[in-house]
Amino acid sequence: MGAVRTGLDLIVGERRSLLRNYRVGLVTNAAAITRQVVPAVEAVRSVCNLVALFSPEHGLSAHEADGQRVLSKTDPRTGLPIHSLYGEHKKPTASMLADVDLVLLDLPDVGARFYTYVWTMSYVLEAAAEHGRPLVVLDRPNPIGGHICEGPLLDPAYASFVGRHSIPVRHGLTIGELAHMLNDERGLDANLTVVSVAGWQRTMWFDQTGLPWAPPSPAMPTPDTALVYPGTCLLEGTNVSEGRGTTTPFKCLGAPWVDGHRLAAALNERELPGVRFRPVTFVPCASKYQGQTCEGVYLHVTDREVFRPLRVGLHIIAAIRAFWPDKFSWLGTSWEGRPPHFDLLIGNDWVRQEIDAGVPVSEIINRWQGTLSSFLLRRKRYLIYPPGPRR
Repeated sequence: MGAVRTGLDLIVGERRSLLRNYRVGLVTNAAAITRQVVPAVEAVRSVCNLVALFSPEHGLSAHEADGQRVLSKTDPRTGLPIHSLYGEHKKPTASMLADVDLVLLDLPDVGARFYTYVWTMSYVLEAAAEHGRPLVVLDRPNPIGGHICEGPLLDPAYASFVGRHSIPVRHGLTIGELAHMLNDERGLDANLTVVSVAGWQRTMWFDQTGLPWAPPSPAMPTPDTALVYPGTCLLEGTNVSEGRGTTTPFKCLGAPWVDGHRLAAALNERELPGVRFRPVTFVPCASKYQGQTCEGVYLHVTDREVFRPLRVGLHIIAAIRAFWPDKFSWLGTSWEGRPPHFDLLIGNDWVRQEIDAGVPVSEIINRWQGTLSSFLLRRKRYLIYPPGPRR
């Protein structure tokens, strides 16, 4: 434990020859840092000819609001162009790559299908293949481990920027492993190199790596947030607050019309493994119910090895839907102007329909187990890292 080094640490050390004699374009944000807490832009610029920057959702600074369009601009510190991949373009264009010989990507993912950085990677991978540029992905640990997968696979009919490939919500892969999968399964034939993480094993959680944590987006302040996110982010598709605008997003959930004590008692009665619920009152300073007093529950994960965020998220939604049917609603359209946003997050329409019909959550979960098992077989050929000790 504690000897883990990321792809960034290696590329500025013993693997720097991969960048020699290239004009490099770097896809990154401020949360990509070395073990010594040096930002990726500074670290990479010290070892190669860095000529352009590319930024994902939340911008290069990683502070822009969720879903907010990011503009291209010039970096005032380096004078380099910052090409936004979360604005007019999601895929690098020929003009963006005109002065770039090699694309380097270092984006800290959180292990959930609907976190958009992996899909920025997918577009960069496509552009690298189309324009004949080598792509080097600097890998990082999956902060919620690589040994647990959960959720239904994405139905291609519900593909969007919160899911572009048939993987489950909690996929248990690193961004480098996903790059290999996409390059192969989509037949892209990109010139792809993954600089793998040294010292990481699939059963390791982020706090066991010895690496510093930097929030990859405004509502992802800690690794504990990432642990609950694959389940409680589903509340984004409802009129229930997922805790944005509080100090504990995705762990603090509710609405002005929820009785937090009733909800907490009902959820605790279900004895869901690895979690307890506490009634809570909160006032979001942004997002849903800004400035309004909300009641709801706070999640306390008591055993992360048995805690399953998708199961918990669905139980929360089903309970609120059952207790307050006249108040609860699904958001009618998503930020992409498509079908209900919940459907894009979960990757289908049948989960929402079964919750509305009162189907027990256990039956909903059983329905996706077959396709999840098929994914576990599919992903084996792309796994880079050893399983680690059984727990």
